[in-house]
This record gives sequence, structure tokens and C-alpha cells, in this order.
Amino acid sequence: MPTPLTPPARVIDPRGQRFGAAVSALIFLVAFLAGLPWLAILVGLNLLIAAGFGAHLFLPGRPWPIIKKTLRLGPTEPEHEYPPRFAQALGGTFMAIGAVAFGLGQPVIGWALVGAVAGLQTLLAATGYCLGCKLYFVRWLVPSLFARLFGRNDRFLGLQPLRHSRF
Repeated sequence: MPTPLTPPARVIDPRGQRFGAAVSALIFLVAFLAGLPWLAILVGLNLLIAAGFGAHLFLPGRPWPIIKKTLRLGPTEPEHEYPPRFAQALGGTFMAIGAVAFGLGQPVIGWALVGAVAGLQTLLAATGYCLGCKLYFVRWLVPSLFARLFGRNDRFLGLQPLRHSRF
């Protein structure tokens, strides 16, 4: 069996990630139309929390298991959690920079950063393509560094390591 490119961690339903991306993109749109930067910043904060402690903590994606059960959707091939968490870290970082821009009285820059994250969330929701996930696999130092930073959380939570992966 080939060695996976990512270290052991949880696996997730990629449809849940797409659903969460759709919901967060809608929240970003509402925040922009209503002129509520704090709402967009809250989503960005949640992106950072989910990146640090697990994709299951991304609140816009939390209704997915109920929807999946209600619609009686079958199983799908799970995916490794680290690439989406890395993408969430990137989105959360952009949102943090946007929050600083809003705080410094630069709303155009703040909304531009919100728009960039919303655009990538929309791309993920509509097509399943996650640019941040693809960037995770740029084989510099990123995957091992990310795993070192956040992999400890998996051990503390007593999670089972990934056994089979298409990565």
C-alpha cells in the first residue's frame, strides 16, 4: 500500500464541506448586502477555529448530517480532513486580514478579502473544486508543518488514525 501524502487524521464527507461552503458564501453575501462586516468576521473566526480543531466545528456545515439523514443520501467516499482544514486556515487568515482592514477604516479592502473568500467558497459549493485543498498538496513544508501544528489535537481527542485513503 502506498504511503499517504497526509498524516493520520479524521476522514470527512466531502458533501458536508460543500454544503458548509454554500451556507458560508450565503452568509458572506448577506453580510455584504446588509453592510455587516462583523457577520463576515464571525464566519472567518469560525473558519480559524475549524482549521485548528477540526472541520466538524465549522458551524455552517453542522446541519449536513441531519440533511443527509433526512434525504436518505447514501454514503460517499470520505476524504482526509487536513486539506479542507488547511483551506479553512487560509480563508480564516484572509478574513482576519479583512477584519484588520475594517478596523483601520479600510472597508473596500475588507470587503475585497471577504469577496475573495466568498468566491472560493462558492466555487467549492458549485463544483466541488477546493483551491485551498489543492494548495495543501504543494509539497514544500506545508503538509508536515500543518500536521505538526494541528495533528496533536487528534491525539488528544482519541481519534482513530486514517487507515485507507485515496490520497
